Amino acid sequence: MVYSLVYRRPSHVSSSGESLSGEEKQKSISESFNSHSSGMSHGIPEALSFDKIISGGTCPPCTTRDFLNYLKYIEHAAENLQFFLWHRDYTRRFNKLAERERQLSPEWTAAQAEEEAANAAAGKPQAKSLKSLANEMFKGSDFAGGQVEKNPFFTPPHTPSEEEKPGDPAALPSRTASTYDTTADDKSFTISTTSQKPSYTKYAEGAFDEAGLKWQPFTVQPFRDEIARIITIYIADGGSRQLNLSARERAALLHALAHTTHPTAFRAVLGTVEWSLRCQAHPNFIRWTICNGNRSRVIFARGLGVAGILGGLVASILITLSSAGRGWRVLPLAGYVIGIATLIAAWKGMCVVLHGMHHRHLRPWELFADPEEDEMAAFDGSEGKGSMESWAAASAVPSNSYEDEPWVARYERRNLIRKVFDREIWIQEPALRQIQDTIFVQAVLGALVGGGILTGIFCAVPHGNLY
Repeated sequence: MVYSLVYRRPSHVSSSGESLSGEEKQKSISESFNSHSSGMSHGIPEALSFDKIISGGTCPPCTTRDFLNYLKYIEHAAENLQFFLWHRDYTRRFNKLAERERQLSPEWTAAQAEEEAANAAAGKPQAKSLKSLANEMFKGSDFAGGQVEKNPFFTPPHTPSEEEKPGDPAALPSRTASTYDTTADDKSFTISTTSQKPSYTKYAEGAFDEAGLKWQPFTVQPFRDEIARIITIYIADGGSRQLNLSARERAALLHALAHTTHPTAFRAVLGTVEWSLRCQAHPNFIRWTICNGNRSRVIFARGLGVAGILGGLVASILITLSSAGRGWRVLPLAGYVIGIATLIAAWKGMCVVLHGMHHRHLRPWELFADPEEDEMAAFDGSEGKGSMESWAAASAVPSNSYEDEPWVARYERRNLIRKVFDREIWIQEPALRQIQDTIFVQAVLGALVGGGILTGIFCAVPHGNLY
């Protein structure tokens, strides 16, 4: 079964969203969601929609892990997906808190976000005092109306040791402790920063100071230590996974996080990140995944296609110049069909030989993967379907740099022949196989038309009778 014969794979989307406003991005997100709900959208079937991939409803090579690897190794923007998955898991955990704990972090409304964004753009200081903010925070609790000239919940900052380098996010520890609380019905992930809490808190305080905040957030709010860690990694200048945010967006977000740890404080930034994932990274990922061969194999296939066409032309010329009957001039049609079909498929990143077996080449980072990591991936994600907890746990490793990973040097030393005939694996995702079947049928039909035209031209030419 194939899709429509006029199917076109997703077009490559460049990073042109910086000029869009927040409302335009939100409108694009809504259109993307609605179009996928109704079926095919811009060459992407509903079975491969962004929400399907994120929720674990797809098979390799279209899982969340594959999407993350693509963003890390190809687009070099894995921080967007990592932040998106963390926020999704953070929202779930925040909503499970007791009501009295959630009241300590009031919701950050859209009106407040717009006001802070306007103040950040104009360079105005915060309008609210510490006392008014505290009264708003403790409204409805036993602390309402209390004296807050001196914050009783403030924890003094940690005095850095000589080994700690202030203001250097690169000096942050590579790992922090992670804790899983697993039950039969639920898995919850919590980031434990006990051992590195002072460092992240110190860097977060520096980010708040740069944003023009005159006071530090309340440490009594739930997940405040985790928010400090997220600020250090994703928000602060020089963070190891710094998001591509404008100065205005960063300042507005830090002002919001100084007020509350409620998930809605990330509303504006989350819209930017989600737009980048849905409207840019996701179509590019599907387009890239359709290619079943590596670059060396695709170039090799293109060469074979050109060779097939040239072979057909040479045969047609030789037969035409001879005294053989016109019926012999149909024989080169086989060379035309094979050559043109191979060339069309290779132009779209597919090798027809690999497609005949529904195979694909292993990616370079998959060729030299650690067997223990593969076993862990199968355990966490049911044969590649990444769970939300496993991707939240990935945030325990701050850096997305891969230049020092062992597979990079080993793959560069791999000779060209081995790259062309690299290891293969079966494509498990049915929707992806269906897309490739459609492209193959289109290539064959195009080859039949093109080969028929060339054959007809040579059949109409008079005999050469040269031999």
